[in-house]
Amino acid sequence: MKIYIFGVMKNNSNKTTLTYVLILLFVTVIGHKIVANLSSDHIPDTILRYSYLKDLVLILFSGFVFKYILYRNDKKNESIFEKLQETNNEIIESNERYDIVAKATSDTIWDWKIEQDSFIWNKGIQGVFGYKKEDVGKTSKWWFDRIHPEDSLKMSVKLYSFLEQKTEKWQDEYRFQCADGTYKYVFDRGFLVKDKDGKPIRMIGAIQDVTKEKEEEQRLRLLETVITQTKDAVMITDIDTSENVIPNIIFVNSAFTDMTGYPAEEVIGKSPVMFFGQKSDILEFDKLKTAIQEYKECFVETISYKKNKEEFWINFSMIPVTNKDGEHSHWISIQRDITEEKEKEKEREQLIRELTQNNKDLKQFSYITSHNLRAPLSNLTGLLNLVDDMTITDPELKEIINGFSKSTHLLNETINDLVKVVIIKDNPSIEKEKVLIKEIFENVFNQLSFLIGLHKPILKIDLEEVTILNINKSYLESIFLNLLTNSIKYRSENKQLRVTISSKIIDDNLVLTFKDNGIGIDLQRNKDKIFGLYQRFHNHPDSKGLGLYLVKSQVEAMGGTITVESEIGKGTTFTIIFKNS
Repeated sequence: MKIYIFGVMKNNSNKTTLTYVLILLFVTVIGHKIVANLSSDHIPDTILRYSYLKDLVLILFSGFVFKYILYRNDKKNESIFEKLQETNNEIIESNERYDIVAKATSDTIWDWKIEQDSFIWNKGIQGVFGYKKEDVGKTSKWWFDRIHPEDSLKMSVKLYSFLEQKTEKWQDEYRFQCADGTYKYVFDRGFLVKDKDGKPIRMIGAIQDVTKEKEEEQRLRLLETVITQTKDAVMITDIDTSENVIPNIIFVNSAFTDMTGYPAEEVIGKSPVMFFGQKSDILEFDKLKTAIQEYKECFVETISYKKNKEEFWINFSMIPVTNKDGEHSHWISIQRDITEEKEKEKEREQLIRELTQNNKDLKQFSYITSHNLRAPLSNLTGLLNLVDDMTITDPELKEIINGFSKSTHLLNETINDLVKVVIIKDNPSIEKEKVLIKEIFENVFNQLSFLIGLHKPILKIDLEEVTILNINKSYLESIFLNLLTNSIKYRSENKQLRVTISSKIIDDNLVLTFKDNGIGIDLQRNKDKIFGLYQRFHNHPDSKGLGLYLVKSQVEAMGGTITVESEIGKGTTFTIIFKNS
């Protein structure tokens, strides 16, 4: 391009010089002819020829001078052109660099001509904040209006302080509104352009979207707060195992110091091996070493040692942490002092052992009571039968024997009750079979036909044709018998007895309900004792306080639950739930 333009310029110079020479020759020839015509009689031919020759030499000389002047001028123009060309190339390269940098950094560039209040934005305002080209304002007001109200005042004060040259540089973080109404955190930096008098006339800035960095900063600050304020001890180590099998510590929180007695400066740079001692569990230590070698999460429970050599139980985890490239960078350990829990666990185990032994002793006592007393009780009963056949005339002796007979019969009933309880409590593998509810109730109804005929209760029976799996037939019959007997026994004398017996399926459960309108039970006083052994709530002559205890024992032996609702004078409702599977 330069060679072509230079050649054109050189060609134009030659043409101009030739034209200049030709014009001078033409003028000289015309001038000489006019002079010759005017004075042809007075001027010799030799003088005219000499004059022609002299003028021709002068014309050629002036042509060479003119040519030289044009040559110097072309050289000067060529130098100016080359400088302009270099300047133009630099501008083009600078613009290219600007475009590349703007694309690479995703910065939004703005140019503010302060006196005219003219604002120009690059394409970043569209790509980063979602504005359409026609929606972008051209004044500073459009910019300020989109700064978050909570940040606007602070940002304005700092900016105008910079414009008045009270501060050397301006940069600020604030929230800038996007086209969809949301806000992004931005970092903005501005540079001031001044005129020859030092007056600010222009400001150029670059807005960088730092939303992700701000959110990450807030997240890290939150995590830091959690780590420093948590009551659990936190320890962070590196991953280098070249010196120690457990990497060296790089951070501990204050809770760690409170737990171990070691301040941070005394443990940072050292391995947690220092906390293990003579009574530490070597198997747990080996488990920890293996987990660290394999970069796997590990949970350890062992005895550790404080700075004052005091032993304490510690429960801690070691969790590997990876960086953004997926490479392991650290280990984080969360630690808790579980000494108190361990002591309570020992106490609990000791209590369980004592309760187990007491249970065995009570069971042995039950066997002694229910079996070893059988023989002497049978002898007493036999002797009383013999006495019944004898004629006793002494009234005092007869009264003593009658009292002794009643006591013996009561003792026999008590022994029989204990035998029933022992059988239920000591027989976890009871026989189970499929039974029909209606069949069980029919058996109970036949057994209580005399009582039912005597007191004539109104019975409402709503039993579904349901087969119950895995139930003990005799237990279920005993439950029905006790509950129905209680309803009759504790009926109200002021109204006719009504008894409702129903069954229904709810989800996978069979729900049995026994409801009566009898005298009821004061649950506020007796709720915790309702199913207790030998607990009586009424002064009924036949009440022994064993029936409900047997019912609850039998229900629970078959995997069910029983609850009671009752109100004095209104009646009682028992609800029994069995898994129908």
